[in-house]
Amino acid sequence: MLWIMRVSGFFSAAMLMIILSPSLQSFPPAEAIRSSHFDGYLRFPGQIPTAGDSNRFSFRKSPAFRNGDECSSGDRKSTVCDPSLVHIAITLDLDYLRGSIAAVHSILQHSICPENIFFHFLVSETDLETLVRSTFPYLKFKVYYFDPEIVKNLISTSVRQALEQPLNYARNYLGDLLEPCVRRVIYLDSDLVVVDDVAKLWTTNLNSRTIGAPEYCHANFTKYFTARFWSSDEFSDTFSGRRPCYFNTGVMVIDLVKWRRFGYTQKIERWMEIQKIGRIYELGSLPPFLLVFAGHVARIEHRWNQHGLGGDNVKGSCRALHPGPVSLLHWSGSGKPWVRLDTNHPCPMDRVWAAYDLYGPSP
Repeated sequence: MLWIMRVSGFFSAAMLMIILSPSLQSFPPAEAIRSSHFDGYLRFPGQIPTAGDSNRFSFRKSPAFRNGDECSSGDRKSTVCDPSLVHIAITLDLDYLRGSIAAVHSILQHSICPENIFFHFLVSETDLETLVRSTFPYLKFKVYYFDPEIVKNLISTSVRQALEQPLNYARNYLGDLLEPCVRRVIYLDSDLVVVDDVAKLWTTNLNSRTIGAPEYCHANFTKYFTARFWSSDEFSDTFSGRRPCYFNTGVMVIDLVKWRRFGYTQKIERWMEIQKIGRIYELGSLPPFLLVFAGHVARIEHRWNQHGLGGDNVKGSCRALHPGPVSLLHWSGSGKPWVRLDTNHPCPMDRVWAAYDLYGPSP
């Protein structure tokens, strides 16, 4: 049975409770968020790695997960075009590399058929493939170089410098970067862990939509754009005839066939060009997605993006989980669990992330 964890309240969050999610009872291998798994994972090297030299990273080797008898043989050779594969795209940025490795580890550990997952790693550093292969010897993956020059002149300043990094915009170009035979992909941010079988997310019915994501219609949608945007009929009429809701672009299921057919990369780029001329939003890569897709998103259960665990975009204060079941925990916001753990100022939920952290030498 799969056990998941939530927090009873912000100030009582240290008293983590383990609760059974009935909808996940059929999934036996995902017993990852148990307190016993925290033992031995909270000791970190004193030196926090920084960008600039990937050789400074040391990760323990992940075990080979074989979770389901019904899965195809892990020894079977499959190409990226194999129709039985689940495709996941994630960036490998040196500043977030530790998070990306933990995300991959969590996906493999909780997948019934990890042998069927193919990872598409988007990089702007060219020497990370060896590191990935040494950490995950049995992983099916391919590394794609994303040239920062593609978006260099399109990126505008944001409320947080991390949101201005070129690799943050690689998700806009998945239709171009990935092979044409890849018809669907799950895009995931680097600051999350999956605690359910990702194949359930993969099989989401998008109906006629191009992307699917958890929506949050109670959020104040107007705050994602400036007064200049809302005061201009030309801009604000963009949402005429649709009911726009906020969604987080860190977890998306994307129909790449439709994406390519309707040229969504170019539509997003156009809004980024407008932003450069007259500032219409303050955040990074999110608002162009809202402008293009808000109101036209296939709804996915909130359990697949329990976001905001990194706090706001400035202070990164501790936050508890939202009510409800959990399949994916997301440290969106400025506070990242590996930083808070290393500086000995962790939030309660950061210790859940630590169970998947592979950073450091083998014990």
